[in-house]
Amino acid sequence: MNEHCALILSGHLGAGHDVVAEACADALSPHGVKSRVLDAMELLGRAGGPAGDAVFKTLFWRPTVYDGFHFSHLRRGSRVARGLDRLAVRNIWPRFMKHFESTRPDLLISVFATGAATAARLRRERDDDVLSVVLCTDTWLHRMWVHDETDLFLVTSQTAAESVHAYRPRASVEIVPAPARPAFYDAPSRSEARAMFEVPDDARCVLLMSGAWGVGPIDEVALRLSRAGLFVLAVAGRNRKFERKLGSLAKSNPSIRPFGFTEQVPELMAACDVVVTSSGDTCTEARVVGRGMVLLDVVPGHGRENLMHQLELGNAAVCMPDPATIADAVMAFLDDPARSEPPPVRSRDAWEAPFLAALDRIGYSLD
Repeated sequence: MNEHCALILSGHLGAGHDVVAEACADALSPHGVKSRVLDAMELLGRAGGPAGDAVFKTLFWRPTVYDGFHFSHLRRGSRVARGLDRLAVRNIWPRFMKHFESTRPDLLISVFATGAATAARLRRERDDDVLSVVLCTDTWLHRMWVHDETDLFLVTSQTAAESVHAYRPRASVEIVPAPARPAFYDAPSRSEARAMFEVPDDARCVLLMSGAWGVGPIDEVALRLSRAGLFVLAVAGRNRKFERKLGSLAKSNPSIRPFGFTEQVPELMAACDVVVTSSGDTCTEARVVGRGMVLLDVVPGHGRENLMHQLELGNAAVCMPDPATIADAVMAFLDDPARSEPPPVRSRDAWEAPFLAALDRIGYSLD
C-alpha cells in the first residue's frame, strides 16, 4: 500500500465544517491515510482569526445584511467578495505553507470556502503532485467555492452540482451522501436513549436545538412545549445566555432537560420523536438517526437555500422563529397521520463508500 497523507482545510464558523472534516479523516484512516485538519480561521493568525470571527458574527446576527452579502456578493463573486477572499488567502498563506511543507500531502480536501481558494493558489504557484478536492454540503456553492484548479467537487444534491456548473460548466462534480460523525450511525435505540435522560417511554419528546451558537428563542419555545405536555431536551449550544435561561426554567419545569454545548447529540436525537433545529448539518445527523424535523428559518444566506433542500427531502416541516408558531408546528408535525418515520442509517459505509470511490476515479487509489 502506498503511503498517503491528506490535509483537510476547515474553518470553525459554526460546527458544520469541522463535522465534515472529521468525517473525511475517519473515512480515510482505515486505508492508511494520515490526515491533518487545518482551521483556516486559526491560520489567519492571532489578530486575523478573532477579527474574522467578529466580522462573521456581526453579519450573522444582522440577517438582512447577511442575506444581501450572500446573494449579491458571494453568489455573484463580486469585486468585494473576491477582494476579501484574496485578502484572507494572503494572510493564511505563510502558515498554511509551513503545514504543507512539513506534511507533504498528496491530497487536499477543502470543506471551507477559504480553504478551496488556498488550495487553488497552491496549484497555480507550485508544481506539486497533489490532488485538490472540494466537499461542500450546502445546497448552492457560492462563487468563492469554485476554482479552476480544483480536480473534483463533491456535493450532496443535484442542485449543488448545477451550482458548480453555473460558474465552471466543465467542472468534474460528483454527488455523494452528506456525511455524519460515526456516533450517529451507532446511536442507541429510542428506549435506551430515553433511559439515559429519564424520559418516559410513552412520552412525546422533542429535541430543541439550533446550531452551535443556540440560534433562535429556544428558552421560550422550551417552556411552551413543556406546558403542552411534551418532554423537552433543550440544547443551547455555545450560547451561554440561553444555557442559563434553560437551567432556570428546568428548576420549575421537570419535563425540561437543559444542555449547553454537548457531545451527547446522537443519544439526544435517539431519545426524541422530532428535532427542532436550523438548516445546518444537524439535519444530516437527524436523518441518519431516523428522526423528522421542524426547521426554523433563522439562518440567513446559505441557510435559506439549505432549508429549501431539506423540505424537498421530506420528513421535515418549516416554521417562523416565534415561540407560539414553533410550538404549534411541533404539535402539528407529531399529530400528522400521514407522517412516517424512516429507519436509521446504521452503516458509515453509506457515505464512506461513495466518497472513497469518487477519490479513486480521479486517481487517488487506496488499494
